[in-house]
Amino acid sequence: MMLRSLFATALTATAALMSMSALAEDIDVQTAKQFWGVQFEELEYRYSDNDEDLGSWDGDTFYGTDELKVRWLTKGEYDIDEQAYEQLENQLVLQTPISTFFDAKAGVRFDTPEGPDRTYAVLGVAGLAPYWFEIDVSLYVGDDGKTSSEIDAEYELLFTNRLILTLGLDTTISFSEDKEIGIGRGLASTELGARLSYDVVDRAFSPYIGIVNERKYGDTEDMAKASGDSTDDWYAVIGAKVMF
Repeated sequence: MMLRSLFATALTATAALMSMSALAEDIDVQTAKQFWGVQFEELEYRYSDNDEDLGSWDGDTFYGTDELKVRWLTKGEYDIDEQAYEQLENQLVLQTPISTFFDAKAGVRFDTPEGPDRTYAVLGVAGLAPYWFEIDVSLYVGDDGKTSSEIDAEYELLFTNRLILTLGLDTTISFSEDKEIGIGRGLASTELGARLSYDVVDRAFSPYIGIVNERKYGDTEDMAKASGDSTDDWYAVIGAKVMF
């Protein structure tokens, strides 16, 4: 019953997005320009201060028009030594503009954390905020009613047209406790990163080096300590941004 309610929520939100898109622009489906693409903002190897080796990625595949597109968002971490996923997240969302600089999105998220798998309805907005900050805010509602939010912010500092420092902060806030996957109520975790990239081929391939800090807070931190897990990790990273 809860799972049906979850999908009903996601479908209702998705239908609303499609209606908003149709009302905002009288789209001629026959002539609307359709496009697709694949990009990885992060495709990297991480080495931590406690000798942990990880493969990490944050990717986006999309298809559609300027007014309505479908996106498959995937990100995760793979422990090379343990040969196991530490985190695996996939989202399937529809996205449409709601203003000059922001889009709304709705869909479903499938998550494989440490513990039982989780499924969530997704609602959110993404776009360009003042002072050129890229913002992505998502609300997740689980099939058991557990709710959380993720706020991602990114800023690019251009030293030259090719040499770029990207600063990013990902914040997770949980409005519900989920002990089975080690998430407490309140501010759960942050990931802070700085990556210096060099654009080799028109932003289609940009290798980079950088540092990343992952930290847990509050009840989430307490649960991690009780399980013997680390709560504050620093990583040296090397990887590439890829787009085609």
